[in-house]
Amino acid sequence: MTLRKTIGIFGTSGMAREVGDIAIAVGLEPVYIAHSESTAKELGSEYQVILEKDLSDFSEQVFVIGIADGKIRKAIADRYGETLSFANLIHPDATFGQGQLELIEKQRGVIVASGVRFTNSIKCGDFCIFNQNTTIAHDCAIGSFVHIAPGANISGNVDIEENCWVGAGAVINQGKPDRKLKLGKNATIGSGAVVLGDCSPDATYVGVPSRRVP
Repeated sequence: MTLRKTIGIFGTSGMAREVGDIAIAVGLEPVYIAHSESTAKELGSEYQVILEKDLSDFSEQVFVIGIADGKIRKAIADRYGETLSFANLIHPDATFGQGQLELIEKQRGVIVASGVRFTNSIKCGDFCIFNQNTTIAHDCAIGSFVHIAPGANISGNVDIEENCWVGAGAVINQGKPDRKLKLGKNATIGSGAVVLGDCSPDATYVGVPSRRVP
């Protein structure tokens, strides 16, 4: 495959490298943005890295944020949202129901990994991450800076507010058209949890069925 152009990826961790794999899958060459020289060394010499302090030299570059923590993604988006161009990055193996890809492409900074399945009529905010093999069913509303971890399944009519984290293999059960099941802002859903009802903001839920923990 011939790489056509580069894309800047904020981050140097495993999540950033996974985002780099998505970039390569769509014919882009990843260039990682490190916060400092020490974090740049985490990647090793085989990766292209630039320091955040040097971003002014790359004003024409397109970027994504390959960092799992939604609060950090928000901080970066707030810092650079008016000065840098942020793109969506969607793996070619992801699949979409009627009209859904067009809805996502209206946003910015959305990352969709391999094997993700969106059905249709799903609203999505900016700077979300949908990790490998997640499923998002009809009529969901997903706020900005949400992270859906690998293998999670979101049923229809679910409202996931800003900066929620849905852990690997979690299942969020069906809401109703006139009353969506809601995950409140900053809620964390543990890996493998099965959510049957609303989850409060700033709270953590684990287990089957899920329960709130301190």
